[in-house]
Amino acid sequence: MKEQTMKTPISKSFVLIGVALFLLGTAAGGFLALRYRANERSATTHENAPAPPEQPGPIASTPNAAKSDMPGMSDSKNAAKEDQTATSNQSMPPGTVNLNPARQQMIGVRYTEVRRADMKRTLRTVGLVQMDEEKIARVHVKVAGWIETMYLDYVGKLIKKGQPLFTLYSPDLVSTEQEYLIALKGQEYLSKAPYADVAAGADSLLRATRDRLQLWDVSDAQVRTLEATGKAERTMTLYSPINGFVMTRNAYEQAYVTPETDLYDIADLSTIWVYVDIYEYEAPFVHIGQPASMQLSYFPGKTYCGRVAYVYPTLDPKTRTIKVRLAFPNPNYALKPDMYADVQLTIDYGARIVVPSEAVLNSGTRQVVFISKPGGYFEPREIKVGDQFDGQYAVLAGLTPGEKIVASGNFLIDSESQLGSAMQGMAGMSAAPAGKK
Repeated sequence: MKEQTMKTPISKSFVLIGVALFLLGTAAGGFLALRYRANERSATTHENAPAPPEQPGPIASTPNAAKSDMPGMSDSKNAAKEDQTATSNQSMPPGTVNLNPARQQMIGVRYTEVRRADMKRTLRTVGLVQMDEEKIARVHVKVAGWIETMYLDYVGKLIKKGQPLFTLYSPDLVSTEQEYLIALKGQEYLSKAPYADVAAGADSLLRATRDRLQLWDVSDAQVRTLEATGKAERTMTLYSPINGFVMTRNAYEQAYVTPETDLYDIADLSTIWVYVDIYEYEAPFVHIGQPASMQLSYFPGKTYCGRVAYVYPTLDPKTRTIKVRLAFPNPNYALKPDMYADVQLTIDYGARIVVPSEAVLNSGTRQVVFISKPGGYFEPREIKVGDQFDGQYAVLAGLTPGEKIVASGNFLIDSESQLGSAMQGMAGMSAAPAGKK
């Protein structure tokens, strides 16, 4: 009975605690529900309420305020700038490129000015020194005989004109001298005859005999000696016809010679010839009388001056070159046959408009340069060029002196130009159907 009395208060306490917890949870849930509804009602009220009027303030004090005050101004400026750029591009020739200074510096753009200059080109080639063929004498006898005494007995000797070469014994020559002496005496005797025909015949015979001696290269001095002595000489002396060097010798003592025998070749080397080969495309610039100069490795620092003497009319089919003959004075005989020389021919083109070769974009069919315009614009222009030499082109048409062109970096500018032209072409193709609608 006592145990039951103790259990009853404990059970009642648990019941009271559970009821209290239930009431506390119900109160908390109601409070949260009321708070949620109050928030929703507040949000709905703010959304439906009209916006408060803006308060006037210092608009110019902040950039953002200025922009918000005139919302269309920035768009108008951009549109005007785009219209101006479009108008500038439309006024330029197709392919014009615009690059700012930073971009130009990045691709290495350099400029040069078109100018007019006196153009001279130096044509360099190798020459071969040879004898002047117009100053070579070949010594022959005109009557058969035997050589008795030699005065010139080795090759390479320098002799003067009129210096004795050798003596020749010829039976025909001796008999002709005797005939001349007889004709001379007959002319003296018959000139006093009363008959004119007899005197004329004697004079004619004397002249014929003298002419025969002269045709055999008997000099007038020898004839006068023959007349003075009245005795025929057994041998006749032959003399050098020119000043020069003995190049070949076939004359020897006691040798029998005939008019066909080539006894001596004597060359006057006071003037020498130099043969050079030039390519066929260089032939139009080489002409007779053109000045030429040459240097030889044998004489460092010395330059010889001459001229073009002849341009040969044929072309070597193997080397595709034309032979040209130059003439050089050789007063001290320093230039010797078969020497090699470095030859320069100066070609004078006169005053021409010129540009650097690197400034020209040459595709083989057309040549283009880029003209520098104000504002960073580069205009492509097709030109016509002529000869190229010393890193320059002679301009035939398309440029005037004083224009500013691109000398370096034009390949990248050309790439930009071609890309811009391609983009314009694509834009035109896409705009064409819209225009038709």
